[in-house]
This record gives sequence, C-alpha cells and structure tokens, in this order.
Amino acid sequence: MFTGIVTDIGEIIRLEQRGDLRARIGTSYDVDGIDIGASIACNGVCLTVIALGTAPRNWFDVEISAETVSATNVGEWQVGKRLNLERALKVGDELGGHIVSGHVDGVAQIIKIRNEGDSTRVTFRAPAKLAKFIAPKGSVALNGTSLTVNEVEGGDFGINFIPHTKTATTWGDIEEGDLINIEIDTMARYVARLQEFA
Repeated sequence: MFTGIVTDIGEIIRLEQRGDLRARIGTSYDVDGIDIGASIACNGVCLTVIALGTAPRNWFDVEISAETVSATNVGEWQVGKRLNLERALKVGDELGGHIVSGHVDGVAQIIKIRNEGDSTRVTFRAPAKLAKFIAPKGSVALNGTSLTVNEVEGGDFGINFIPHTKTATTWGDIEEGDLINIEIDTMARYVARLQEFA
C-alpha cells in the first residue's frame, strides 16, 4: 500500500532480460533499511526487492513479469531513465496523498503540455475502459504520483503541476506523446461497481 507521495527519484542503471525483466535502480534510500522482499513503487508499479547493494551507489534490483511489462510503460524503460519511487506505507505514516495499491490499471498518453505561470497544465488521454473512473477534483495516480484531476472531457483529463511537484518528481522530464502509468482511485472503482447493481 502506498500514498502516491514520491520520496525519491531513482535511476535505472541496468536492465537485463532473464526470462523476466530484471532492473537495477539507483536510489538515495538507505539500503541497509530495506529488506529483501520489500515492496517499492517504481513509477507507480509495485515491485519486489530481490537484491541490494551500495557500489558504485545505493541500488536495489527488481524482477518484472512479462504481464506487468505489457500492462504498464515498463517496456519503454531504458538505462538512465529516472523513476518516481515510494516505499510501502508503514503503520503511523502520514497519508498525504490517497490510497494507492501499486497495481497499474493501464497506460495514459500525454497529448498536450502548456505552461500557466510557473505551473504546467498537462492533458492526458486515458484508455476508454478507465475514462469513467476519472472525475473532476477526484484523485488519480500517474507514474506513482497522487494527483488531483482539474477537468475531464470524454477520455481526456487535465492535471496542473506546481513547481514543487516538477522538481520533487520526474514530472519535469515529460514530453508530449509520453506513456504514463495510471491507477484509478479505489473509491471510484467501488462506486462504479455499486452503480452496476443499483
């Protein structure tokens, strides 16, 4: 379980196909405080730590199944790519974003980026099957970041990124056409399910 509040920006330092995809991710986390088997959200994908090290910098390894690669933007990862990281929520931690599972529902695409003062307005196009779960002023997790939806028009929705978010996450790196991991809000999912039986 996560909150969508990014706590580190990692960097992919190795990718290796071994049946499943294995990724080594550089981090500023203290790896002495990470257990093998721990969950870390990497661009919103909940992945299990299988190895740890400190040379030449702190790093952890994860294995990623073919199913996860096909359902997310992991297939576009390359060495040097920066990733939003968040460690799993602990009892007593502040819930600053919203409840995020790390189970990506699909991939949205950035279709427009425009600056508005110091902030940046980004328009995303959601897959048709997910559009009904996205509502103005609702929450959505994009590349592991808890964000508030500003406006919705069909399958398109807008998010406003303040300067802090752009520097504390990888949102300062984006370009039009980028594919973005999307996880819909759990509450929206249950409301939609209840309506099916109303």
